[in-house]
Amino acid sequence: HVQLVESGGGSVQAGGSLRLSCALSGYTSNLHCMAWFRRAPGKEREGFAQIDSDTSTSVIDSLKDRFTISQDNAKKTLFLQMNSLKPEDTAMYYCAVSLSWCYDTGITENHFNYWGQGTQVTVS
Repeated sequence: HVQLVESGGGSVQAGGSLRLSCALSGYTSNLHCMAWFRRAPGKEREGFAQIDSDTSTSVIDSLKDRFTISQDNAKKTLFLQMNSLKPEDTAMYYCAVSLSWCYDTGITENHFNYWGQGTQVTVS
């Protein structure tokens, strides 16, 4: 069983930065793709950043200049560095992990097996 716990969310003024963390526990040796999703008010949850077991990363074009995904060497913690935050970044942020390698065709919910409960980010 795998558990994911996000932390680091909060309220920040526009232009500020936050660093989210996602701690993994349990049987993690067979996990490959790790990702961040977010759900803004009134919108569907969207995947926007992923990192694979070989440490290759991808972030959607609209966010790649401001958001960076990374993980620690033990692959037990996933990070999201968010800079130059905007009010439209306000959302619940979720981490997710997959038993499979990342797809290069997009970051979709059905690819991921385990999810965290989310951490709220509010930008004003």
